[in-house]
Amino acid sequence: MRLRTLLATILLGGGSTAAAHAVGVPPEVDEAFARGTIEVETDQGTRSFGYRMHRPESASTENPLPLVVFLHGAGERGDDNTRQLGHFPGRWLREPHLAKRHEAIVLAVQCPRNESWSPRSRDKNGEWLANADPPATDSMRAVIAKIRELAQDPSVDRQRIYLTGLSMGGYGSWDLARRHPDWFAAVVPVCGGANPQAGPALAKSGVPIWNVHGDADRVVSVELSRGIVNSIRDAGGRIGYTELPGVGHDSWNMAYGSEGCMGWMFAQQRSTPAEIPEA
Repeated sequence: MRLRTLLATILLGGGSTAAAHAVGVPPEVDEAFARGTIEVETDQGTRSFGYRMHRPESASTENPLPLVVFLHGAGERGDDNTRQLGHFPGRWLREPHLAKRHEAIVLAVQCPRNESWSPRSRDKNGEWLANADPPATDSMRAVIAKIRELAQDPSVDRQRIYLTGLSMGGYGSWDLARRHPDWFAAVVPVCGGANPQAGPALAKSGVPIWNVHGDADRVVSVELSRGIVNSIRDAGGRIGYTELPGVGHDSWNMAYGSEGCMGWMFAQQRSTPAEIPEA
């Protein structure tokens, strides 16, 4: 595929439909990701959120590994604690440019049905919009709680914590990066969106970001990526942005493919360990 990178400055250092995401999970992938639950206190009482995690046997205090936090799309929501393995986690094990080249712990929390990683709304034309400064959703609080827990594990390299997500998870990646930019060595949002008002703060934080979106996406408008990218640049920040001509709502195929962003992501490393308190 011929790629067009718009105003690309590479840092060194969803609103989606179920049909767009419905995929099967091979048994070998299911077996490679251990099951767990996260409990979060809410106004409605204690809620449990399922997660899956792939942890290589080589992870140890002497050999701390990067942590990759993956946020799935709307089609993988539910309570089976399985569907969230369908895209990035499944590719992680199957494709040689991922797990065979980069040892890492991979975390995939599942968002319940009819909920989302970040609050969103629709405009008069039906386009999804990201709210400016919303409180974290219960699902996002679960992700944050698990990151806080894992950050206390000496076998996790706190200089190499990465965040990526697609569609609804692309929105979530922007939202979590806005809340805690100092936690991540790199962030890769894919076909999501963010309120441009977050641009100046993200620019000031200096967190490395590479955003990917197809210009023919009819589920999440590419304008939602253009808006936040331009806002970051207008504020003096640097951000990598790949806009794919003629590509619809499946730009994750490029982003997570052998010619995509993963090599760049794993090349990023914080100069000091992220300071992430347990609570």
